[in-house]
Amino acid sequence: MRIPAHSVCTAIRDDIVSGVLERGSRLTEEQLARRYGVSRVPVREALRTLESEGFVLTRRHAGAHVAEPTEQEAADLLDMRALLEPLGAARAAQRRTDAHLKVLRGLVRLGQERARRGQGEDLRSLGGWFHETLAQASGSPPLTALLTQLRHKIAWMYAVGQPERPVETWAEHGAIVDAVARGDAERARALTALHVERSTPLHRLKRPERGRVRVSQHVVNTTSARN
Repeated sequence: MRIPAHSVCTAIRDDIVSGVLERGSRLTEEQLARRYGVSRVPVREALRTLESEGFVLTRRHAGAHVAEPTEQEAADLLDMRALLEPLGAARAAQRRTDAHLKVLRGLVRLGQERARRGQGEDLRSLGGWFHETLAQASGSPPLTALLTQLRHKIAWMYAVGQPERPVETWAEHGAIVDAVARGDAERARALTALHVERSTPLHRLKRPERGRVRVSQHVVNTTSARN
């Protein structure tokens, strides 16, 4: 049975983002095939995709390596987010479906409840789900793909602290959803821009931890297939 390359791609990307595969470390098809229990074919395809996304760099005569973005490149990620997330919210106000709206409102209810209870870890995952759904509601696959890549890269480059007033943060989420529900694109854009601006100071650059051994949680296929 052939394992889809996108499954292998997701596993490798997650291990890059989490630091299991350190920045600058060499990536060989044989090593990765062994790590994830797959053949080299989906690994080869996954590496091409990850190179196009900027997670992997292929060096002449040296093969594939995990990329090592500069601090300026990391800062650019936050600038791009500040431009694209408000655009996504504006498009969502114009194109969202009832299903998107139902999920967004449900997430806001859960987020507000968890914020009042001080359940920080739940808030982190709910916040990610909220922004992912808002991007999908834009009705633009290219924009959604860009925002998804940005979220992965920001998680790779930055540690994000919890807001001091999570109840206010989720009130901002609720206001964005209200604007989206009313079809008010400009208000959705403005509220999202303000929300992004307020959350940016919570981002702190991660410093690579050389030599620390981490264990991958990913097993794509328990039976290794060879090509």
